[in-house]
Amino acid sequence: MNVLVASRDRLLVVEPEIGTVRDAEIPVESGDDLRPTCLGADPLSPGRAWCGTEADGVWRSDDGGRSWRAVGLEGEEITAVAASPVEPGLVWAGTEPSALWRSDDGGESWERMEGLGELPSSSEWSFPPRPETHHVRWIACHPREAGRLWLAIEAGALVTPPDGGGAWHDRVPGGPYDTHELAIHPDRPEILRVAAGDGYYESFDGGATWDSPDDGLEVGYLRSVAIDPGDPGVIVVSAASHAHAAYQAGRSDGRLYRREAEGRWERVRDGWPEPPTTIAPLLAAGREPGELWAADERGVHRSGDGGRRWERLAAFEPTPSWLRGLSIVDG
Repeated sequence: MNVLVASRDRLLVVEPEIGTVRDAEIPVESGDDLRPTCLGADPLSPGRAWCGTEADGVWRSDDGGRSWRAVGLEGEEITAVAASPVEPGLVWAGTEPSALWRSDDGGESWERMEGLGELPSSSEWSFPPRPETHHVRWIACHPREAGRLWLAIEAGALVTPPDGGGAWHDRVPGGPYDTHELAIHPDRPEILRVAAGDGYYESFDGGATWDSPDDGLEVGYLRSVAIDPGDPGVIVVSAASHAHAAYQAGRSDGRLYRREAEGRWERVRDGWPEPPTTIAPLLAAGREPGELWAADERGVHRSGDGGRRWERLAAFEPTPSWLRGLSIVDG
């Protein structure tokens, strides 16, 4: 198993069992200019992973992230990528400006999905640092239904594409506005867990209605979310005091919170600096019960007890200023 990490200008392959960190092999003609934006593992193809880039489209690896090749959408700024956990070869990519692309053949060809820009809320979408545009921040696939997924627009909406025809479903009242990540446990696919710029949100009916329990959360800007593989009721989120304190090394105050069932959020301190001085870490669920992964500018961290305690397994050198993606893939 490898842990893949994307910084602003590097694609890193971490072998946590031995603590090594190295750069992925990128073709010479693209390596100097490759700027990764997002990562995703392919649940149905061992060793396969996906990477989006700022201008070089979608890239694919078939050897656990060690080497990569371009597979389409060149010239598009890819901001999110996800492979179906149900249908082999089905991959989704999101872009800036906001658009959704579908491939049914492992990235060899792509089709743009129509209708996203016609949603009523689309006139209000705007990414605060560049208010003239917006993008797809996250794509979450239903763990059992191939055509069903959730699309997060930064900023302005969490929407659902048509499944087998029909129309797009726009954002619903009371739902997250600035979704950054959405996590789903395969044993409880009707429950959605969201880390958003406007807080933590959860839905127990697939996104029709939402609640935002925040008892114990000392800050309200959430970046990442992961669910314990062995317990759908255990959630870990990363957060910061505001957007400018979440992403850049050296000026951030990121921290972790953990929650069990319907209980109170508790700050996670074991393995994290106090006072908080790191970026809000990226999170990912592992393969075993209790296994969770995190990445910040210090390196890659693992928890084996559902997020209570963390150990750093690999360090980054030099320290990256920004991290853009984290994914767990078969080696």
